[in-house]
Amino acid sequence: MSTIQPVILTARHDVLLAFYRELLGAEEIFRVPEEGPVFYLGLRIGDTDLGLVAKPDVATGAAPRILLSIAVDDVDRTLGRVEALGGSVSGGPDDMPWGQRVAHIEDPDGNPVNLTQPIPAR
Repeated sequence: MSTIQPVILTARHDVLLAFYRELLGAEEIFRVPEEGPVFYLGLRIGDTDLGLVAKPDVATGAAPRILLSIAVDDVDRTLGRVEALGGSVSGGPDDMPWGQRVAHIEDPDGNPVNLTQPIPAR
């Protein structure tokens, strides 16, 4: 897993999957949910991960279209520092069914960022 993972918001998973597969040899490594309409596709390109997240109402070329997903040691501790550093908290932290604790923030320029950490197995 990459420490920083770019994630593209898209209404067209199939189009982007085909594009990155054909252009860069991307391999699908993760899908949520495993069956039915896709929310998240994890792709591997070389030694890097790229995520595609379903956002049905996003128009081609509309901003923002990409967010950073950054792995941290402790989401809750990191989240507590966001506003003091000029950012804002837009959601979470929440434990997700795919095994990550996730918080949604915006950097001082308004760029979306996910802070993530693995949830220890119980």
